[in-house]
Amino acid sequence: MSRTDEVQNPDGEPDAETTDTAFTSLLEDSVEELYERAPCGYLSTMMDGTIAKINATLLDWLGMERAHVVGRMRFTDLLTVGGKLYHETHFAPMLQMKGEINGIALDIEGSGRKRMAVLVTSKVKTGETGEPLLIRTTVFDARDRRAYENELLRGRQAAEEARRQAEADRRRLQEALAVLQQALLPATLPTIPGMVASSYYHTASPDLLGGDFYDLYPLGGDRWAFFLGDVCGKGPQAAAVTSLARYTLRAAGLHDPDPVHVLTTLNTVLHERYTSGDPRYCTAIFGVLHPGSDRVAVHLASGGHPSALIQRADGSADYLPTPGGMLIGVLPEAEFVSVRTELFPGDTLLLYTDGLTEARTGPGRDLYGEEALRTFAAGQRAAGPQALVGALTELLAGFGDGLDDDTALLALGVAPPSPTDLPTPASEDLT
Repeated sequence: MSRTDEVQNPDGEPDAETTDTAFTSLLEDSVEELYERAPCGYLSTMMDGTIAKINATLLDWLGMERAHVVGRMRFTDLLTVGGKLYHETHFAPMLQMKGEINGIALDIEGSGRKRMAVLVTSKVKTGETGEPLLIRTTVFDARDRRAYENELLRGRQAAEEARRQAEADRRRLQEALAVLQQALLPATLPTIPGMVASSYYHTASPDLLGGDFYDLYPLGGDRWAFFLGDVCGKGPQAAAVTSLARYTLRAAGLHDPDPVHVLTTLNTVLHERYTSGDPRYCTAIFGVLHPGSDRVAVHLASGGHPSALIQRADGSADYLPTPGGMLIGVLPEAEFVSVRTELFPGDTLLLYTDGLTEARTGPGRDLYGEEALRTFAAGQRAAGPQALVGALTELLAGFGDGLDDDTALLALGVAPPSPTDLPTPASEDLT
């Protein structure tokens, strides 16, 4: 049985006498022992830095004998080259100005000339009249703290490098996607005698391939085909459908340019290709232009797509309705609606995808809507497709984050007569 067990009280706890004895034995350490074997380094230096006193703990860290240090070395002799420079330029001036300095991270040359990270606190001891007498310094072992800080630094550096790599990968991906997106659109629109064409494509996200598409191409015999559509979804799968739809429309238009027949062909292709697993569909308008001497005949059909808008030369604007046109690719047999109209000099036919009319605007995040688009077009001066597309481009930019879908615009217009083509008014006979 231990001595402690012998003096336990009935409750099993050591009595007060035993506790007092234990504390008394701890307090028997001499002040000198506490100084020499403290868990930190102590040293006192003269005002010029000469070491006057140093404890055994710090001597053990340095791997030096007391006789080689006291009166022979200065505090700066214990520091690395970088530490000496910092002591001269910052540490010593601040200590002289303020009388004390706390928790400064330095490196000393430890045993075997190995660098040892420490935290140094110094305070100037003054005499009764305030004159400085010596400097008392404590030195704490900061090796574990430095290792932890270095680990944190390496972690931050690794995270920063990963972030930079991710940004670089994202930029490369965006560049590749931009190239692929452009491959799904015509590089330039062809020139049609007597007409003007303009287009614009807004990409909602540079990280995703969009599904909007358009084109304008010759059919021969003074006729031209045009189309604009929107594939459901985004990304590589939507891009594959976009490519298939675009080339199907071009091929079908060259074979039989009747708009309803062209959309029917596209419906058959999409439904057979995506009939199981992952169904895909799109909306589209396909039309044919037949320029005449003073007007352009337009024949178009729509499959579930927003109605085309016509801005007239007189400043009015209205839709060319195509009700009843079904989504393309959903059903094996779909009905499509065709309509005919004529464009006169100064008129512009506008095709667009629903990213424009479904943009969120205002404090209530309301849909922009078709009526707002019609009002906007009517409020623009009838200056041709390029002017209208330019105005719409600024409108789209003004939506900010309310425009969260890709948007394609295709405008086709009849050029207004030039002044030289206008008839010369007959002169009045004033006689």
